[in-house]
Amino acid sequence: MEIWNAYDENFNLVKGVTLVRGKAIPQGLYHLVCDVVVRHKDGEYLLMKRHPAKHGGGKWQATAGGSAIFGETPLQCALRELAEETGICAKQLIYLGRTLSAGAIYCGYLCITDRKDGIVLCEGETVDYKWVGRDCLFSMTEDRLITRRFLPLADAK
Repeated sequence: MEIWNAYDENFNLVKGVTLVRGKAIPQGLYHLVCDVVVRHKDGEYLLMKRHPAKHGGGKWQATAGGSAIFGETPLQCALRELAEETGICAKQLIYLGRTLSAGAIYCGYLCITDRKDGIVLCEGETVDYKWVGRDCLFSMTEDRLITRRFLPLADAK
């Protein structure tokens, strides 16, 4: 069972309240999700292909990320998810901002890396990866690419 902290719409921790993955989130409460856009120092972006059994299966995702576990800060969550889903162990990330959507507060980060080889696929999560240029990335349609909410902010950094 995965337990999450509860936040209000202003990103204040709601003390004494926990949320559980798979259970309805009460109106007015949110759980924390972190997305990390990965850009190589040469300007190419990392895309990960979703496992067919996952939501959005078979599509490319432009971020590594997921839900923060109970007690995790946004940065801790982002660094953990980045390492789990790509094998990239970053020391720092660039904060891009946050947004609300359907019971979740999404915090976005940018990872600039000099590593292209040895990207790790996360069993049950991803099945392939590729590096693409900016023009290719921004021309991908919704039927091929998910998780684009922080791309414009990452591109501006």
